[in-house]
Amino acid sequence: MPELALFLSAFLAATIFPLSSEATFLLALSDGMTLPHAMISASSGNILAITLNYWLGFWLYEKTKTKLTKSKIGTRGLACGNKYGYFILPFSWLPLIGDPLTLVAGVIRLRFVWFVIIAGSLRVLRYYFLAQIL
Repeated sequence: MPELALFLSAFLAATIFPLSSEATFLLALSDGMTLPHAMISASSGNILAITLNYWLGFWLYEKTKTKLTKSKIGTRGLACGNKYGYFILPFSWLPLIGDPLTLVAGVIRLRFVWFVIIAGSLRVLRYYFLAQIL
């Protein structure tokens, strides 16, 4: 059951909800969850959410493009996405700007396989490095 809570926390944190899964991840580890279980739960939830963000951007292109251009962060993200393409993905793990960038990746139609490889591996690495400080 703690794995499910961590999964949901990581999933919600990578969507538009202003949540942080890092605290839940560290709490799960300090409560005795093994590192492999915590890594799988948190990473899979986070990767599933950024995948959802990508496909929302891809399939709802017109609607998301309009919403993105109404916010300052969205406008910057869209401009960076069009200008830099895959080079924006290393910033997708950052708080505040990272999750909108995963939506922008779908809007600008980056190749899904490369999106998952780059953005997904960064999500896994973030949790791994976070576990190392504990």
